[in-house]
Amino acid sequence: MLFFTQCFGAVLDLIHLRFQHYKAKRVFSAAGQLVCVVNPTHSLKYAASRCAAVQASTEQGILPPCHHHGEAVHDPQLVPCTCPLFSCPWEGHLEVVVSHLRQTHHINILQGAEIVFLATDMHLPAPTDWIIMHSCLGHQFLLVLRKQEKYEGHPQFFATMMLIGTPTQANNFTYRLELNRNQRRLKWEATPRSILECVDSVISDGDCLVLNTSLAQLFSDNGSLAIGIAITTSKVHSSEAEM
Repeated sequence: MLFFTQCFGAVLDLIHLRFQHYKAKRVFSAAGQLVCVVNPTHSLKYAASRCAAVQASTEQGILPPCHHHGEAVHDPQLVPCTCPLFSCPWEGHLEVVVSHLRQTHHINILQGAEIVFLATDMHLPAPTDWIIMHSCLGHQFLLVLRKQEKYEGHPQFFATMMLIGTPTQANNFTYRLELNRNQRRLKWEATPRSILECVDSVISDGDCLVLNTSLAQLFSDNGSLAIGIAITTSKVHSSEAEM
């Protein structure tokens, strides 16, 4: 009987995920657009101490302890950087970030310039991360959605696109995030940040899509938030290539 109950529960979960996938495809009308269901990462004890350190630094007007590197390094692939996930204390070289994300956090690489990021379980307490790896235009990108209390008792959602590469390479691209539900549409367009600039500093700078709880609920459906993602080469870069 217990086995039957577990199997039935698994079938219901699968049906629920397929239903979310179908609804997201209806919201984003682009035909053939890939929809990826993204589950939240598991929080570790490290996250609480890091959150406290970041909050204290922000209140004192000091940027969090992140790695900021210039372009003077002979081999950018050997530049040290941190894992973009809030709950992970890993540090390593740029060249092995992808391996770390795939092997440790089991994050798959999706192909295509336009996809839909469907984050589940938005009700979970902060801090929580949702992340996917996105391969297009000859480069690999990360979309990081973070739920974090920037002010005590007031969680917010921060979404940003990061290039697995240097800041100079990141300046060659433009990304767009789009939320679309119930005849409401919200867009954010910006230049991606390099993964060498950690997510904490991006949030501190405000260079990302920011949603308060009420706005996130307005665009979510049954605890899931669908975000359309599009990446293009920047106009400046395109014109230089044509010349």
